[in-house]
Amino acid sequence: MSQSPPLQVLIVDDEPAIRDLLRTTLLAEGYAVVEAATAREAATYAGNRRIDLFLIDLGLPDGDGVALIRQIRGWTQRPILVLSARTQESQKVDALDAGADDFVSKPFGVAELHARIRVALRHAGTSPTAGQTLSLGDVFIDLRARSVSRAGQPVKLTATQWRLLEVLARHAGRVVTGRQLLREVWGPGHGEQGHYLRIYVHQLRQKLEVDPTVPRFLLTELGVGYRLLATDPAI
Repeated sequence: MSQSPPLQVLIVDDEPAIRDLLRTTLLAEGYAVVEAATAREAATYAGNRRIDLFLIDLGLPDGDGVALIRQIRGWTQRPILVLSARTQESQKVDALDAGADDFVSKPFGVAELHARIRVALRHAGTSPTAGQTLSLGDVFIDLRARSVSRAGQPVKLTATQWRLLEVLARHAGRVVTGRQLLREVWGPGHGEQGHYLRIYVHQLRQKLEVDPTVPRFLLTELGVGYRLLATDPAI
C-alpha cells in the first residue's frame, strides 16, 4: 500500500537561524519543507507547488508580510500562520484580518508552534457548513442544532450571544480578531465598537465558565481578539 506524501510547509522568513530552527523541527515531525527568504520567492513557490501550510514572517526585506498573506488568500484557503516579532498588536490584527489563521509570537516555543499547526491543519479539512459539536468541559455546543447545554441542562442564550459563540466555535482554537467578530455578529457598520464585544464576551463567560474571572475556554488575546479553546479532541 502506498504511503501518503508528507504535508508540505512553506517557511517565509528572512532570518537564516529561524528557518534552520523551523526546518529542523518540522522535518522531525514528518513534514516536508520549502523555504523562502523574500515575499517574491514565497509567491513563486506558492504558485508552483502544492503547499499545505504557510508560516509567514511579517517583516520581509522586499515587502510586507500582510500583503503576501492577502495575495495568497486570493487563490487558496490553505492555513496561514504568522510568525512575528512585532510588538504592535495592530499589526497582528491586520495580518489576521488579511486572512491569516493564527499568529505565533517570536521567540516561540516549539511545542506551542506544533500545537497551532495541528489546529490549523485540522480546521483546513473541516467544512465550515458541516454539523459540528464542541465540548468546553461540561459545556456541550451543537452548532447544527444551535443548542448549548451545561452538565446536561440547557443554557439559554440570546440571539446575539449565540451568534458570537457560533463564530468563535467555528474558529475554535484560533484567534478571531475583534473587528471580525464585530462585523460578523453586529454587521459591517460596527467594526470599531469594541464595547459591544466586551459586554457580550463577559456575558458568555458567565454562562459557560466555571469561574468567569479566570476563564479556561473563552480566552482574551490582548489587543487582538478572542480564542475559544475546546476540550473535545475532535475539534
